[in-house]
Amino acid sequence: MKFFIATDHAGVNIKPNIIEMLQNMGHEVVDLGPQDNSRVDYPDFAHKLCLEVLANDGSQGILICGTGIGMSLSANKHKGIRAALCHDAYTAQMARAHNNANVLCFGERVVGLGVAQSILNGWCQTNFEGGRHAQRVAKIEI
Repeated sequence: MKFFIATDHAGVNIKPNIIEMLQNMGHEVVDLGPQDNSRVDYPDFAHKLCLEVLANDGSQGILICGTGIGMSLSANKHKGIRAALCHDAYTAQMARAHNNANVLCFGERVVGLGVAQSILNGWCQTNFEGGRHAQRVAKIEI
C-alpha cells in the first residue's frame, strides 16, 4: 500500500516513528511535510495530502496534528476523502470496515507510540466490508 503522510507542527515529532512503523509493515510512505516543528497551518498540509490521495488510486493518507480534529475537518472537505479521527485500534478498524475510510487522522498530543502502533495495525489489517456499508458510504457523498 502507498501511504501519504503529513502533519502540522504539533504532529511532526511522532511522524518519523509512524513512517518507520509503516515501512516495517511493508508499505511505501511519501512524507509531504513539514520537516521541523516551525509553526504551520494544518489545513495547508491536509489539503496537500488529500490531493495526492485522490490523484493516486488505491493510496491512503495519514494526517497528524495535536488532536487530529483540525486535520480531519480539513480533509473531509474533499469529495472522495473519508477521513476518520481514530483514538484506538477499534475505531481504526471500524473506520476501514464500515466507512471505507481512506485517510487516518490522530493527535500526537492524544495518543502515544504504543497506541499509535495499535491504531496503524488495526487500520492496515482491516478491509472495507462492503455489503450494507457500501450503500451507507455512498450516501456520504452528496
